[in-house]
Amino acid sequence: MTPDLLLAFVLFAFATAGTPGPNNMMLLASGANFGFRRTILHILGISVGLGVMVVAMGWGLSGVFEAFPILHEILKWVGATYMLWLAWKIATATGINDKGAGGQPMTFLEAAGFQWLNPKAWAMALGAVTTYAPEGGGPTAVLLLAGTFMLVGAPCSAAWAGFGQGLRQFLDRPAILRTFNVSMAVLLVASLYPLMTQLNR
Repeated sequence: MTPDLLLAFVLFAFATAGTPGPNNMMLLASGANFGFRRTILHILGISVGLGVMVVAMGWGLSGVFEAFPILHEILKWVGATYMLWLAWKIATATGINDKGAGGQPMTFLEAAGFQWLNPKAWAMALGAVTTYAPEGGGPTAVLLLAGTFMLVGAPCSAAWAGFGQGLRQFLDRPAILRTFNVSMAVLLVASLYPLMTQLNR
C-alpha cells in the first residue's frame, strides 16, 4: 500500500469512526451512565470487532454476500431489531453511579459481536476493503487496513465515551437523566434510517 493510499484510508477511518452512528451514540450513553472506566471494554470491543470484520471482508466474506444477497438483507433486519432493543434499554436506564445502577455496560464480546449487526459497521468494512485494498495486495494489505482501522477508531470511540463521562455532572437529577437517555435512544434509532437505505441500494 502506497503512503498516499494509506493516508487517504486514515482519513476515511477517522471520518467514519468519529462521526455519529450507533456505536458512538451507545458510547456517549454508556460514558454518561456508567463512566469512562466501565466503558473501556465496550471501546475495545468495537475496535477489535471492526478490525475482525475488515479482515473477514478482505479475505472473502464480501464475496459470499455478493453471491447470496439475501444474507445481507437478513443481517440488516436482525441488526435493526437488535438496535431497537438496545435503544429501549438506553431509554429505560434509571440511574448513575459507579456500580452501574439501571443496567450494565456492554462487555468486550457484546460490543465486538454487535458490529456484525450494525449497518454502519458493515458499510465501513465494505468501504474499506472495496476502496482501499490495493489490487494484488493480498492478506498483508487487508491486515494493514484492519490494524489501521483499530488504531484510528479506538481514540474516536474513547472521545465519545469521554464526552459522555463529562456529562455525568449535569445528569445527577432523575428527570434530566431520563431526558438524556430517551434522547440518546431516539438518536440511536434515527441513525438507522440513512444506513438502512444506503445498504438497500
